[in-house]
Amino acid sequence: MQAVREGDFAQLGVLFDRHHREIFDFLVRTTGQRAVAEDLVQDVFERILKYRSTYRGDAGFRPWMYRIACNARADHYRRKVPTTAWADEFEPADESAGPERTLEEASDAQRLQRALNTLREEKRELLMLARFGEMKYEAIAEVFGVDTGTIKVRVHRALKELRDAFLKLDSRPPCNVKKFPSGTPTI
Repeated sequence: MQAVREGDFAQLGVLFDRHHREIFDFLVRTTGQRAVAEDLVQDVFERILKYRSTYRGDAGFRPWMYRIACNARADHYRRKVPTTAWADEFEPADESAGPERTLEEASDAQRLQRALNTLREEKRELLMLARFGEMKYEAIAEVFGVDTGTIKVRVHRALKELRDAFLKLDSRPPCNVKKFPSGTPTI
């Protein structure tokens, strides 16, 4: 990034190659839409070039890049109202596990995506960075401009809220049992 900041724009391609997938994964998980995430990845790297002079060498590149990604996503939704339909963008289940297990894993991934959708935007971003982005709390604190301790508390609370939301979303349909006059139960 130092080279890009100093005018070597060819190095932006290197940054793109190294980081576009992780930014895409973050954006697809926070927006729930592949097409939107693809567009936002392009926007993020355009902004990296545009705002290259704001990058400070003493701070880490990833927190700076994620802050740009968060801002790009927020700007996108300021211009366009988000849809409520979330795509199921989590990785497909392991097909070697058998059909029952595959179906269960796919169902859990869909439930997790729906549970994430119930969280406020900031909590969803926080969890994406901490768990899926595998960023350290110190780096996340830089992204949000708060203390590391604050991030630890926020992640803990967001995980608790996510767990509660996940458990409330029961993936099994209710079983309606009716009894006929003979006493034989039927489903």
